[in-house]
Amino acid sequence: MSNPLSEEARVIPLRPAPVRPDAPDGEPAPREPLWRDLVGEVLRRERQAQERTLKDVADAARISLPYLSEVERGRKEASSEVLAAAAHALGLGLGDLLSLAHGELARRTAERHRPAVAPHRPATAPSRPYQGLCLAA
Repeated sequence: MSNPLSEEARVIPLRPAPVRPDAPDGEPAPREPLWRDLVGEVLRRERQAQERTLKDVADAARISLPYLSEVERGRKEASSEVLAAAAHALGLGLGDLLSLAHGELARRTAERHRPAVAPHRPATAPSRPYQGLCLAA
């Protein structure tokens, strides 16, 4: 007989969720925003600011309306070609779109990670050095 637990997938996180020091009972920190969510929000915000419909932008970008909708909602990870086409349909360059998304990411992470500032350290100094991994091709 097989054990039903052995057939279930086990998910082992690569690293544990960070714990906020100021959170009660070791509550985990909120999740980092996903890039696809940020890019989608920027696309939607720009489209709505221009008072344009999904159909109008999808037609101008030559991508399907359902796909553009999925990208705006952060459900699809669009290729750089699709992002460039959507950006150009909105009168933006790909760099403009990515810069706006980066700004949104910086704003959100700054709000979440605002450390208690010691009197001898400026407010803009990071609370700890970045210990991530950067890969380049």
